[in-house]
Amino acid sequence: MKVHTLDLGFLNIENAIASYVVEGSGGLVLVETGPASTLAHLETALRNNHWQLADFQHVFLSHIHFDHAGAAWAFAQKGATIHVHPKGLPHLMAPEKLYNSARMIYGEQMDALWGPMHPIEASQLSAPSHGDTVQAAGLTFTAWHTPGHAVHHIAWQVGKGAESSLFTGDVAGVKIGNGPVVPPCPPPDIQVEDWLASIRLMRELPAETLYLTHFGKITEKTTHLNALENRLLAWAEWMKPYAEQQTAAEQIVPLFEKYVADELTALGVDERGLRRYEAANPAFMSVAGLLRYWKKKFER
Repeated sequence: MKVHTLDLGFLNIENAIASYVVEGSGGLVLVETGPASTLAHLETALRNNHWQLADFQHVFLSHIHFDHAGAAWAFAQKGATIHVHPKGLPHLMAPEKLYNSARMIYGEQMDALWGPMHPIEASQLSAPSHGDTVQAAGLTFTAWHTPGHAVHHIAWQVGKGAESSLFTGDVAGVKIGNGPVVPPCPPPDIQVEDWLASIRLMRELPAETLYLTHFGKITEKTTHLNALENRLLAWAEWMKPYAEQQTAAEQIVPLFEKYVADELTALGVDERGLRRYEAANPAFMSVAGLLRYWKKKFER
């Protein structure tokens, strides 16, 4: 197995969103498509390697957020089967609700950020259960349902044993270059306890190599996941008093932006790095997600 990391050039920023081409003995598969707004960039990267969309008969998505799945329809139109969590499948068949909800958040920026999202025929969608395997390109992909960041999240293990790799979407966090790992916490599905359980599952899996959509290859799995767990808990605790006081999100966003920027700066991230982190993991989205998490807990 050979893995190729393709930088999608999101917002003309390096190392914000990746797609992965996995070469097996029987051909090629794609893990993550990125948004439709970067589809032309992805097609160029494929052509540079003498590939085209029609070469990919299997596409594996970690979840249905636009930065991971927004261009899946383009591969389906070329004949690919799209593998996605069962809770995400209906939204790929009929993306209008998902798209319109996102437009309420992003407004006029929606098209520039994400591009269009078209429906995919049910016959071209596959929704494996937790632990199911899919054979593609001479490789075995195992679907591990890993909620916490999203209820419709899968981490895909390719191969078996310690030599296998795990494509983690967002559940193993965001890590740009040599910077620290941070947890992306957008609404509506952030659930810290579920996320901690997913981190435990990833620790227990034999795969020692992680591939993050934001961004790249991780070989120190235990160190990485420990840091993610600690920061997820720290971010949630930072947000708790604001949630208890029912502080408006608009008031919290600049405070949280400063909190995160100060932390990243202290850990050696420069101004360029801060922009890359913000592109991959906008602070205002984590404020909204963590506030919603605490509100649900308070209502129980």
